[in-house]
Amino acid sequence: MSNSNIGNKQPSLRKPVVLMTMGTQERKGHDYQVMTHKYITPLVDFADCIPVLVPTCCGTEALDAYLDMADGVYLTGAGSNIDPALYGQDNQTPGKAQDKDRDLFDIPLVKAAIKRGLPIFGICRGMQEINVALGGDIYQKVYAEPGFNDHRENPEDPVDVQYAQVHAVKIEPGSWLQHTLGTDEIRVNSLHGQGLHKLGAGIEPIARAEDGLVEAIHAPSISPFLFAVQWHPEWQAANNPDSIKIFQAFGDACRAQVRKAQIKRQQAA
Repeated sequence: MSNSNIGNKQPSLRKPVVLMTMGTQERKGHDYQVMTHKYITPLVDFADCIPVLVPTCCGTEALDAYLDMADGVYLTGAGSNIDPALYGQDNQTPGKAQDKDRDLFDIPLVKAAIKRGLPIFGICRGMQEINVALGGDIYQKVYAEPGFNDHRENPEDPVDVQYAQVHAVKIEPGSWLQHTLGTDEIRVNSLHGQGLHKLGAGIEPIARAEDGLVEAIHAPSISPFLFAVQWHPEWQAANNPDSIKIFQAFGDACRAQVRKAQIKRQQAA
């Protein structure tokens, strides 16, 4: 091979690095930082990305250092609710767990990731965090709001029943999600007591449940890829073609970010 060919050879594209913030959990008098296995595997298997688990218990001092290594941000669901004080409300669910460390890390994380143009994907609590970060608020008790259904799972049911596809989601015609999935309606699981109310700045709803509750959002005016859903596509994703497409789309956005950074480095060399 000639020296000129060696010089023209493009470097191989590395796998994207994606930040996943962990949550607080107490076990037998010890505080843990945790991330559920079911969220990690689709990111690896279908998005083809490298997860970096980020503790939220140490504040935001290292936030920029984490973002410096990241090509995307993935905000998962959790068993805790966001502190309502962060969106100007009193707490209507005092018996429900909160995770203020995660709140105070993830909300600045969303804002900083948007400024850097990083792809962001949110699930359940993650979608609600994005909305609050952008100035929106939340129905704290969807099941008590007139006109809405009860979207909670039965805690007595086995897990496969809890995560069953129990209602339809209507997708906005012509939206990014409609083009990605190739359909205008899918069936999804439902395991949430809270939901989006007032939408944050730049957020557009692109799917709704049968009762009108927002089930998916994006924000094309402020981010190249900011997408979130209220349901749980990570659950047995390998058996759900729609879930696979969603994770692949996020992975593609993160790979585009890697390419962009690679081009920038080449231009600066």
